[in-house]
Amino acid sequence: MTKDALLDAAESVLFEHGTQALTLAAVADRAGVSKGGLLYHFPTKEALVTAMVARVIAEFDELIDSFDDGAPGGRDRAYVLATFEILTGEARAHRRWSAITAAAADPELAAPLNEAMARWHGRPNGHEPCGEDPDPVGSMVVRLAAEGLWEVVSHAPGLYDGARLEALKQRLLGLLPR
Repeated sequence: MTKDALLDAAESVLFEHGTQALTLAAVADRAGVSKGGLLYHFPTKEALVTAMVARVIAEFDELIDSFDDGAPGGRDRAYVLATFEILTGEARAHRRWSAITAAAADPELAAPLNEAMARWHGRPNGHEPCGEDPDPVGSMVVRLAAEGLWEVVSHAPGLYDGARLEALKQRLLGLLPR
């Protein structure tokens, strides 16, 4: 059993049953391994949640990097494109929400996610955005709109069809400077 398969099982438990249901026994059962097999990789629930959060952060960072063309405003466009890749790509949208839900209960577990959010929203260490942005407020509005859409779709996956999501993506991209 790989760590990723165990993390997938944990995310499924969270997505289907909520934070209260996330126990090591439930994850082991979902993954089809003994609790000892799970403990070998993740000795505590906190270690499991930490790994889930780290995976979400790494996955989103990779997507942003893959879309960033290095041009002015490229990071903001990459953020929007990465968001929609997750929302409309494989059935992965639940992953982020599940990890955030699990981490939110403990400030220590949420710290890496909070740091990543500051970076993703162009505010490393909570300071003003880096680089030359002709419309920093407009860029913030676009990123926050994408973030809000992700939240809504996480709770109601069927709310917007593919055509509506594409229209939203194009409108958000159109609001960013070229």
